[in-house]
Amino acid sequence: MTELRCRKTDSPEGDNDEDERPNELELENTQAGEPVNGGDDGSESVGGDDEQQEDEAEVKEDAQQKQEKSNAPDSSVKRSKCSSASCLLQRLARLFFGCLAAVACGVLYATYMSLYHGRKFWFSIRQDLEREITFQDGSGLYYYYYKHMLTAPSFERGFYDLTLDNRTVSGQTINAVERFSLYPELIISFIYRVTDSQDFVEPIYFYVGAVFGLQSVYVIALFVCSWVMSGTWVAGMLAVSWYVINRPDTTKVDFAIPLRDNWALPYFSCQVATLTGFLSNNISSAAEMCCYCTLTATTFIFLLVWEYSHYVLFVQGLCLFLLDSFDLVPPRKMADVHKAYLGALFLAYLFQFQNPSLVSSPLLSLLIGSALARYFQKKMKMGPLVARVMKLFLHFHLVFTTGITFSYLVKKLIPVNDSDFILKFLELKFGLNMTTDFIPNFLLCQESFQTPDQDLFLRLTQTSVLPFYVLVLTVCLLSTLQTIYRRLSGQPRKTDLRLEDGRIGEQPEVIYHVFHTLLFGGLALLFDGMKYLWTPYVCMFTAFGVCSPDLWMTVFKWLKLKSIHPVVLSMILSTAVPTIIGFSLWREYCPRVLAELSDVQEFYDPDTVELISWIKSQAPVAAVFAGSPQLLGTVKLCSGSAVTSLPLYSDINLLRRTEDSYQVYAMRSAEDIYKILTSQKANYVIMEESICNELSLNKGCRIKDLLDIANGHVVYDKGEIYSFSKHGRFCHELKMNYSPYTNYFTRVFWNRSYHVYKVNSVISFQY
Repeated sequence: MTELRCRKTDSPEGDNDEDERPNELELENTQAGEPVNGGDDGSESVGGDDEQQEDEAEVKEDAQQKQEKSNAPDSSVKRSKCSSASCLLQRLARLFFGCLAAVACGVLYATYMSLYHGRKFWFSIRQDLEREITFQDGSGLYYYYYKHMLTAPSFERGFYDLTLDNRTVSGQTINAVERFSLYPELIISFIYRVTDSQDFVEPIYFYVGAVFGLQSVYVIALFVCSWVMSGTWVAGMLAVSWYVINRPDTTKVDFAIPLRDNWALPYFSCQVATLTGFLSNNISSAAEMCCYCTLTATTFIFLLVWEYSHYVLFVQGLCLFLLDSFDLVPPRKMADVHKAYLGALFLAYLFQFQNPSLVSSPLLSLLIGSALARYFQKKMKMGPLVARVMKLFLHFHLVFTTGITFSYLVKKLIPVNDSDFILKFLELKFGLNMTTDFIPNFLLCQESFQTPDQDLFLRLTQTSVLPFYVLVLTVCLLSTLQTIYRRLSGQPRKTDLRLEDGRIGEQPEVIYHVFHTLLFGGLALLFDGMKYLWTPYVCMFTAFGVCSPDLWMTVFKWLKLKSIHPVVLSMILSTAVPTIIGFSLWREYCPRVLAELSDVQEFYDPDTVELISWIKSQAPVAAVFAGSPQLLGTVKLCSGSAVTSLPLYSDINLLRRTEDSYQVYAMRSAEDIYKILTSQKANYVIMEESICNELSLNKGCRIKDLLDIANGHVVYDKGEIYSFSKHGRFCHELKMNYSPYTNYFTRVFWNRSYHVYKVNSVISFQY
């Protein structure tokens, strides 16, 4: 029996009954008083030998049976290995073709934008001066610093000159890197130098190509985000199609390439895509760590290259705050995201030369308020429904009270000069106050800060994205509300969701995008410029919804569909609906997109070219020019001359200088204008006919109207506004060429669009 136990010990696992037989046999022999290993009695030993022979025969039979039985598991293991290998190959194939489609979409979009830009501005056949003038909306200022870095003796010397720049704004020495967020230009110029690209590509083509390359990254990130949420890369292709078709409402890169948001928004898109993957339940630890590192890096770069980025991240932080408050995401992940935010803010604060706006940013206030509220309310997510709702309101109050208090204390301790005029602007925007100040009224009249017109929603409806967006948002929002009610009622989070459950609102990444599109959509209804942050994600979110079987299954679960199997029908609709949409878009809009590349457009501004040519050839190198911010940005780009103001609306000091420069269009005396221009050390003033004789339907937003209101030169009569002053409008009077205007100013250049006057250093009194 000892030999039997040894064999049983060495035998393979899988037959528990056979393993228990020796123990049972030993137990019976012990109870009968028989020795297990045989005794000293001869008769007993003979009987034991016979039994041992029988046992050996049984062992052989058992071994044969076990060998036969062991063949069956081996075959099943082989079949499972084959099935797992086939599943792995299918996943790899889907991943390969999905990544290939994403990269193809990005490359095709970048190529399309490059060709469209070249056809629109005739970029390849123009001289450098004419190319630079095509950078509209004052965006050419940023390209000037790129040229400066390339012409500097070394990269280090160029960087040092920008940190102590006294050749941009007259009478001021500024840190241009910190003031204008010039890290994109620094990095691109460094790459251009290191790679010796000057041997085979012009600097302007390298710069433009870098921006279009980032736009391809933007498109790829939207593709991946929709793919991750829906599970099919067809959703990514549909998202890119809608993005391209709605190009006028999704990007400004075609007419203002160097703008900061064209550099920043691709990184924000990557950040949103990685955040989507990080919040997902079905993610491995390695993928989660990869998403977390990418999230931190993209957040830092986004903060580094755009002065408004911390406001955008504040809105995103509100979305995540709602996720955490309603217990829709694990607290561990939310703590990790907050660490990523804080790390990115700290690094950006250091790289932006201790920028005080980051310390007083609403994002940091929200993070600190959330951290303190979680510390004091550790049991907020416990208790019955009514108690949790009351705790939730207390949590909101504590977070926002703490955040506002922290922001107030920071602004008292650290000089931050942008809070007052932003507050006045918001009060004016929401109708809470009225003011005659030029700066808030001027900002309110900018197109980006005005309410979007109905044409935006008409265009989105014509491309079919808005109707499907409303459908997808409605289903996801109602399912999210159901999930919030379940959490407040004490039901735990469900991570192992199946298609049959029909709970699309249980997925954390979907809930985040519901909050994301609602908050940014609300801002887009107030500010037209916010559509460039909202519309791309409308395309992505809608494409995810129509391609997701979970969305259709959620609808069928509500309808309690029984005639057809809901799982099968949801799979069919998630394939058929995007196919029909894609075919209709291809049939209607593909010829239009191709026609844009074949149409030859003409953009030529001979008056501006003539003006810049005169400045470069006739004006002194040390001359200082005054004028409108957009024009001065072009003057700075093309001539390098110092200017009195720049098109940067986030700096209150530059806005005040802009107001002073615009006084040439007000009803002021020649002496007043002369004092203003000499205080800014201006040598020349450029007056534009388009501003002096501006005709606009929106009469209250003309520059001269805003100046008249700010200067108190208006009379209200029966709801109408009339301008009145003892002095005529300066830009009109100066062109009359009579005293006392000729005593202070001398005309040196003019054409159909511009009049340039020299500010006399010595006043000559001529009558």
